[in-house]
Amino acid sequence: MSPSGKVAVLIDDERQLRSLLKIVLESENYRVYEAADGKLGLQEIIARKPDVIILDLGLPDMNGLDVLRRLREWCSAPVLILSVRDSKEEKVNALDLGADDYVTKPFGSEELLARLRAIQRRNPDRQDNPIFECGKLQIDFSKHEVCINGIIVKLTSTEFSLLRLLSQHAGKVMTQRQLLREIWGPQAEHQGQYLRLYITYLRRKLFFAQDSIPRIQTEPRIGYRLVID
Repeated sequence: MSPSGKVAVLIDDERQLRSLLKIVLESENYRVYEAADGKLGLQEIIARKPDVIILDLGLPDMNGLDVLRRLREWCSAPVLILSVRDSKEEKVNALDLGADDYVTKPFGSEELLARLRAIQRRNPDRQDNPIFECGKLQIDFSKHEVCINGIIVKLTSTEFSLLRLLSQHAGKVMTQRQLLREIWGPQAEHQGQYLRLYITYLRRKLFFAQDSIPRIQTEPRIGYRLVID
C-alpha cells in the first residue's frame, strides 16, 4: 500500500462489514481507520483528517444523523451514508444534513468505489479545522466547547451555533438573513428580533471587559461581523 493513499474513516458497528469494507478500500490504496460508534468516529475524523467518510446511521451510542450534523459544523470531507434504511425520508434527511451520497445495504463493491470517487471529485481542495483560536478565545467545534483564557464558557445550543457561524466567517459580514436561515430555518428569515436577542446574549457572555477577545460588530441594516484584528 502506498503511503500516499487517501484516508478513509469507516463508522459502523458491524465488525464483519468493517472488515469487508477495509479489504475493498485497501485494494484501492486507501488507508482505513475504523470506529464502532459515533463518538469514536468523530474522534477519528479529528485525528485522521480523512479524504472520505463512510457512515452508518444505526450506531449504538447515537443516531448517525446526529454524527453527520456534528461533523458538518466543522468538517467538509465527503460523506457517504451506508445503511439498511432505505426510506425516502431517511435519504432526504441525510442529504439535507450534508451527506454527499447514500447507498443502501447490501451493496456492490464496484458501485461503492465508483460513488466514493464521484463524491471526492466534487471538493478536491477542502481544508478542515475543528478548532478556532483568536487571542484568548478558543472554540472547539467538535466538542461544542468555548473557552476564554482556558475557562469554559457555557452557551446554549443556539448561542453556540451563532458563534460558530460568525467565527467560521471571521472578518466577513454575515447578513441577518443568512444567520437567521442557518440557525432557525428559511421560515425565520424576517424574524430579526431573534437574532438581535441572541447577539446580545453572546456579547454579555463572551465579550464584555475582555482583552484580546474578538468582538461582534453590527453592520447597520446589513448584519454582523466577528472582528478579529
